[in-house]
Amino acid sequence: MKRLLLVLLLGILAVTAYTFCKSWSLPDFPDSPQYREGKFRNALPKPAMGLRDGLEIWWTFLFNKPKGTVPNHPIPVQTLDRATLDAAPDRSLFRLGHSTILLKLRGQYWLTDPVFSERASPVQWMGPARFHAPPISIDELPPIAGVILSHNHYDHLDHAAVMKLAGKTARFIAPLGVGDQLIAWGVDAAKVEQLDWWQSTEAAGLRLTATPGQHFSGRGLGDSDRSLWASWVIQDGDFRIFFSGDTGYFDGFKAIGEKYGPFDLTMIETGAYDQRWAFVHMQPEQTLQAHLDLRGKWLLPIHNGTFDLALHEWQQPFERISALAAAKNVPVATPMMGEALDMQAPTAGTRWWERVEL
Repeated sequence: MKRLLLVLLLGILAVTAYTFCKSWSLPDFPDSPQYREGKFRNALPKPAMGLRDGLEIWWTFLFNKPKGTVPNHPIPVQTLDRATLDAAPDRSLFRLGHSTILLKLRGQYWLTDPVFSERASPVQWMGPARFHAPPISIDELPPIAGVILSHNHYDHLDHAAVMKLAGKTARFIAPLGVGDQLIAWGVDAAKVEQLDWWQSTEAAGLRLTATPGQHFSGRGLGDSDRSLWASWVIQDGDFRIFFSGDTGYFDGFKAIGEKYGPFDLTMIETGAYDQRWAFVHMQPEQTLQAHLDLRGKWLLPIHNGTFDLALHEWQQPFERISALAAAKNVPVATPMMGEALDMQAPTAGTRWWERVEL
């Protein structure tokens, strides 16, 4: 009976997501080495998950979540305004939540994976809710030189945020297929550029390169893996930043490090992990190894502290990566949401998450 109820509930959720998902025509990309038989593929095949295993995971998420996946008290947030941003030195960084990062480079502003909505979901009346408000609203943001997108999942590509940003953003730079989705939503096609792995573009004095990841894509029932996912190399002269997007651990990190490293800062996912989906989301030990493979100097763990997307305690990613990095003498920056980080002279920051549960 429980399984029947679960199947019915999942069916309702799937239909809801499909109904409310913004659809667009799905082009083919026959010239991409990553595109085969109508879908984008990882370098390694994704391990198959049986129906029973999948249902058990969903049952746990829906009806048997462990305690501690959501903070008991408000997360500290440093509110931002335009004056604060303009006064910040060049090559500053501000975490706005999850994988949304505001970068100040060459006097201009860049956003990664902007998500400002209350829920990372196709609808705003259900789904994972934010632990904290964004440190700054889209209306208060300065003009944006570019938005850098890693893939099209709801916790990385927020339709409402994209539409509000469209008028104040000069360029949207995305993996193959994600750009087509933006255009279908109404973003000016002249502002959109989409790249395959290892392709680069120049924008506002920066060089941006889409690099491999190990993940998947999809927002509805009919678009599974029809758009690409990517990590990004951001070069400002001799200053180099890596943004992982979402990915499992794979040998691509070593290849990226050999080609583009060393990196002054790596922003790598550390959160929403579990051994059962390690192929697409790294464990903290793998995050650290990816940083080492990339030949990174400072590590900024992201994909944490904003949404309840896994089965671990919400603060666990900060604790685990901090301990692992200390054992290897790797410097880690953990700014609170909205706190400025000088990327040329980073500091570790306080262990702010510990105060939340006091």
